[in-house]
Amino acid sequence: MEQKVGVVGTGFIGPVHVEALRRLGIEVKGVLGSAPSKSEAAARKMGLQKGYTSYKEMLSDREIGVVHLTSPNRFHLEQVLAALEAGKHVICEKPLGMTTQETRKLLAAAKRYPKQVTAVNYNLRFYPLNLQARSMVRAGAIGEVFHIKGSYVQDWLLYPTDFNWRVLASEGGALRAIGDIGTHWLDLITFITGLEVESVMADLCTVHPVRQQPPQGSVETFSAKKGGKKPTTTPVKIHTEDYASVLLRFKGGQRGVLTVSQVTAGRKNAIEYEIAGSKQALAWNGESPEQLWIGERNEANRILLRDPGMLNDAAATYTSYPGGHAEGFPDTFKQLYKAVYADIEVGKPSKNPLYATFEDGHKELALCEAILVSSKAGKWAKVKY
Repeated sequence: MEQKVGVVGTGFIGPVHVEALRRLGIEVKGVLGSAPSKSEAAARKMGLQKGYTSYKEMLSDREIGVVHLTSPNRFHLEQVLAALEAGKHVICEKPLGMTTQETRKLLAAAKRYPKQVTAVNYNLRFYPLNLQARSMVRAGAIGEVFHIKGSYVQDWLLYPTDFNWRVLASEGGALRAIGDIGTHWLDLITFITGLEVESVMADLCTVHPVRQQPPQGSVETFSAKKGGKKPTTTPVKIHTEDYASVLLRFKGGQRGVLTVSQVTAGRKNAIEYEIAGSKQALAWNGESPEQLWIGERNEANRILLRDPGMLNDAAATYTSYPGGHAEGFPDTFKQLYKAVYADIEVGKPSKNPLYATFEDGHKELALCEAILVSSKAGKWAKVKY
């Protein structure tokens, strides 16, 4: 029987999953929102067959072979476990869980079901030039890696009137800017370099210790600001960080530094890194994803443009259009699911998949917890994987 898909979540990212799956010819049967009315409305809007009334109903549907979870972080543990017990393959949005205690349970559960594919939705790996950078670093083309610097900055929570469930520790976890976008950078860097973070020194800052919650409780991620009468709001104390700086020490002696912000005006979704090696350096920016900068010491620096004819096999496999025909954010989801569903078609996870596994998801939570410990203690903290 063909594997049909059920998607949990109707906010910003759920429809992105649906669109990417459709582009691969994978049938999404239905969607589940936070209420039956939201499920029905989302199903109509996206032209889906079913708006589920409950998660139990979705898991009981024999046509559903794969579940995509784009729900708030606090639901991931119970929803992943239930899906695995129901015999479904699972693709879960990051972070995989709220704590390493949860992710250890999920990692153990995934091992109990070895024929079910489990993945974490770290889509940034699948920009073709990030796959190219990975191949170059792993092949030794840039030499020995010395240090890495980078950032991930946004402005969608710039004002104290900006409110979303992610700002609440009870919904998203103790870390927000790091957990929401910082883990994307950390996953990408470890994926490209193969390095593992050994210890961290972190400084976290809550720029808006009080935010104004609207009557509906939350606004959608990256939703447009509209005019009109301002609603009555409720002040809510915020304990999650808006900004973070993190020093990194990798096993092997390499060093790194990461800056994360969700309150930087004008930066909509700016992720960037620079990897310094003994022969060359590499730099990439997610707002110009078609260019990989290659730094040289004794000759002119170069810009490698995304063109399948110029990329190595690993990167070319996950690019769909000729050079000059831009591929961007939505395409990373398509390419990620191309890799995931290749394993689903085989009937089990591959040995070393390019997509992030539950083990990768667990490691990101271990990094988050070390960052939190470091920030509270004001000193270096070891990562306890």
